[in-house]
Amino acid sequence: MAKRRATLERRAAPGQRPAVGRAGPRPVPAGAAARPSTRAPRQGARDELDRALNQRIWALEAQGVPEHQLRAETKALQRTADAEIDHLWAGVEQAHDTSNREFRKVEQYCRQQRDLLRALEDLAASERTMYALDNAKDQVMTVCKVVLTNLVMWARDQFFPASYAHATWVRLAPFFQLPGRIVARSDQVCVELRPFNDRQLNRDLAEVCARVRAARPRLPDGRRLVLAVRGASHATLDAQGRLVA
Repeated sequence: MAKRRATLERRAAPGQRPAVGRAGPRPVPAGAAARPSTRAPRQGARDELDRALNQRIWALEAQGVPEHQLRAETKALQRTADAEIDHLWAGVEQAHDTSNREFRKVEQYCRQQRDLLRALEDLAASERTMYALDNAKDQVMTVCKVVLTNLVMWARDQFFPASYAHATWVRLAPFFQLPGRIVARSDQVCVELRPFNDRQLNRDLAEVCARVRAARPRLPDGRRLVLAVRGASHATLDAQGRLVA
């Protein structure tokens, strides 16, 4: 919508916009008014040349010029007058045609400007207010997703068996979605996970827990993280408690 408005305003910008509205009067074409009015100037020029021609003939008659010479002189003067009249009239016709062409250009330009103004009015009546989207929350969520992905990939590389070296989230998701419980102590945080119904997955889970126990990772507050499988976790946690003591 904004792009269309900019295009219409750019097309309507050059020159002065016409003041003629939708119902305003239209200018009269030059041909309708100019052609009848050119007859009077032409007749006036003809009359003036005729008067000059008559005065010339009278002057020749007063000089006693023979009649045959007078007729020849009269014809020559008549041809000269006709040629001058034709030349003047050709200039008038050329000026008239030029005026008509220029008028048609102006009329076409005014029509285009009226169409552009009408299009701008219709656009202003139909366009809706645009609002900028606040994507700050989306950016925060994107950062959190990237951090979570990096954390999952780090846990895969550190604690999962070698067969999971190229595993994606689809394969790793069941391990991170296991239900269980968290036992918080002063020196450690124990996470007990419910086992799978699949033997192979339980073996992989037990190996993950063993790797976590061997690495002895610590949380940001300094407490040690212990991972165990429920059922086998009680004996393991008791043994670890004795090792800590």
